[in-house]
Amino acid sequence: MMLRMVFFAPFMAIGGIIKALSTNLSMSWIIGLGVVCVFGIVLVMFTVVMPKFKILQNLVDRLNLVTREILTGLGVIRAFSNEKFEEDREEVLKEIYKSGVTKLVNAGYSLESSKTAIEIANAHDFIYATVGISPNDIENFKNEDLDNIVKLANNKKVVAIGEIGLDYYWNKENKSLQKEVFISQIKIANELNLPIVIHTREAIYDTLEILKNNSCNRKGIFHCCPFNVDLVREGLKLGFYISFAGPTTFKNSKNAAEIINMVPLDKMLIETDSPYLSPEPLRGKRNDSRNVKYIAQKIADVKEISIEEVAKRTYDNAKKIFEIK
Repeated sequence: MMLRMVFFAPFMAIGGIIKALSTNLSMSWIIGLGVVCVFGIVLVMFTVVMPKFKILQNLVDRLNLVTREILTGLGVIRAFSNEKFEEDREEVLKEIYKSGVTKLVNAGYSLESSKTAIEIANAHDFIYATVGISPNDIENFKNEDLDNIVKLANNKKVVAIGEIGLDYYWNKENKSLQKEVFISQIKIANELNLPIVIHTREAIYDTLEILKNNSCNRKGIFHCCPFNVDLVREGLKLGFYISFAGPTTFKNSKNAAEIINMVPLDKMLIETDSPYLSPEPLRGKRNDSRNVKYIAQKIADVKEISIEEVAKRTYDNAKKIFEIK
């Protein structure tokens, strides 16, 4: 009721002034009504309009989290080693750092991309690398490729072995080879005391079986984790982190909220998987690590906590699993 009175006061005063003028009331009456009108307008500004702007500003501030808080769990999987960034890589990296992403992990997925990931990491203090051969990049696999991965992994900026894993969506004809290469790289990670970064697609139960039968000393991350309840449940039991990417925000990700609620904050990471899988509202465009804020916001909304808390917890988790200072 009080809000209604405040809101309508200036309009009532204006009506009074018009009536006063039409009935030849004294100037003191007109001045008095004018003062009420001005006072009412000021009250409306402070009680109705300004709070609305403050709410909008808070939303903007939360989406433009410009602090050191966000460390992308896997940062930019397949990103800056990818040809989609050949023309403007350095410019994009500068903008990413300015946006508040002050540490990121650039993942290799083949021998060549792993070499490139290291080159980029060596050139930038805030970037780290992973090296590995993904299940989608083993068509010309040779045993000496594993020796080369070992050599690359000894670089001081390498923080994990990956992407490695199984993908039966793109490659159904070489399942045995995929398993062999996956297990071999788990052994490399154990020898070098590094965590692993897992890529799994339509191969959930084979992936879990391999992980149960081949212990990973430093555990690792399910990157861009599929929204499969069994995978997430068993992955958490095995001590792995679950990393959320752009699909978390997609309107057709029907059980995203269920998976988010399954994963405790101390086992959660966020990533972009760029240049692919841009989150809403940028779906279909080239992705990069600046967009990790949208994944953080989605998680915050589902868990009913602040985006700042999501950012800090995932930042700390990433520092822990990758042993980044």
